[in-house]
Amino acid sequence: MALLATGCVAGENAAPAEDAAASSGEWSDTALSLDFATYNPLSLVVRDQGLIEEALGEDVDVEWVQSAGSNKANELLRSGSIDVGSTAGSAALLARANGSPIQVIDIYSQPEWSAIVVGPDSDIASVDDLAGASIAATKGTDPYFFLLQALEEAGLSVDDVEVQNLQHADGRAALDNGSVDAWAGLDPIMASAEVESGDELVYRNVDFNTYGFLNATEDFIANHADLAQVVVDAYEEARAWALAHPEETAQLLADVAGIDLAVATTVIEERSNLDVSGVPGADQIAVLERIAPVLAESGDVSGGQEAVDAALESIVHADFAEQAAGGE
Repeated sequence: MALLATGCVAGENAAPAEDAAASSGEWSDTALSLDFATYNPLSLVVRDQGLIEEALGEDVDVEWVQSAGSNKANELLRSGSIDVGSTAGSAALLARANGSPIQVIDIYSQPEWSAIVVGPDSDIASVDDLAGASIAATKGTDPYFFLLQALEEAGLSVDDVEVQNLQHADGRAALDNGSVDAWAGLDPIMASAEVESGDELVYRNVDFNTYGFLNATEDFIANHADLAQVVVDAYEEARAWALAHPEETAQLLADVAGIDLAVATTVIEERSNLDVSGVPGADQIAVLERIAPVLAESGDVSGGQEAVDAALESIVHADFAEQAAGGE
């Protein structure tokens, strides 16, 4: 009952700006663009049920754009092609450290969505065996940072391997056709690879996966707070529904991703962990602080540790999620 109440609370505690806009029929903009992604199940629910469209009515045109990975969502945010986008926490931190003016406004999951994957006949049995290997990974995403952390834990570095920067689906294809020795995988593609290709997860570590961040640009947050609140309220309503309807959520993922229902069920019920607070804060910062040195030393942030630290201090914008949760 408490879970089901979450969605109701979100609507009953709409922000004053949103309330005023809804009653007057005037919103701060006439268009809203946001992404949906198979690695963000709540986005699929929000989109499928038309929660945002219902709240905004006919005065705001809602555009949905699919993100193929955190790196693509970050590109869309930075270019202004979308107002709100889905990434992993590590990818959001990387983007902000490199100057992208984004902040996290909601947490959509605490997933175990990445692991090190090898083919069924591979001689690689552990991270130690990756020395000298060719590994597919999508730079700027959680699987890439998962790989960096796994290598560091094993006493290796990125210089000890050959990273092929491929988008997630292309990484799986490269593994299956033998172009690489291993792949830093991402669900649901990774779960499909297990079932369809017999690929094996040779290294898993839930602590190396960062949270699912729903991000918005600072301009959107400052100038369109009413629309931002609608988005976050819709996400919290979708969370309550998804937790109460795991089978339907899995079916929705299967349909959008074009994967087997059994695979989608594994992703939703075993690896997504949607049952977390949507309010970004100390828990997420603690995870990001752990990967910050790896990120700074990777060479992917032009400003190094100083830029990463500045991003850590300013990446969270919790107001909308707190409002959606009833002011908690």
